[in-house]
Amino acid sequence: MLIIVAYDVSTETAAGRKRLRRVAKICERIGQRVQKSLFECTVSEMQYEQLERDLLSEIDETEDNLRFYRITEPVELRVKQYGCFRSVDFEGPLIV
Repeated sequence: MLIIVAYDVSTETAAGRKRLRRVAKICERIGQRVQKSLFECTVSEMQYEQLERDLLSEIDETEDNLRFYRITEPVELRVKQYGCFRSVDFEGPLIV
């Protein structure tokens, strides 16, 4: 399944800046950065649940915001892309 992870972590304190780096690192392990705080992730149900647990353990719910968007199949009908961003097709061949 394709999910979009969006977050806004308060960086007013040193602890907030550390949380921001940890949240970004977790997302980078499983997804592709589309914007500074927006990731596209193709995951199984189990990977999704683990990602959600990992991110919820990092954020401060009184200061930060975390959103998950599940994109339903067929993805081609739900996602339109314009501009110069080059996404990586993780389902395609590794060498072209």
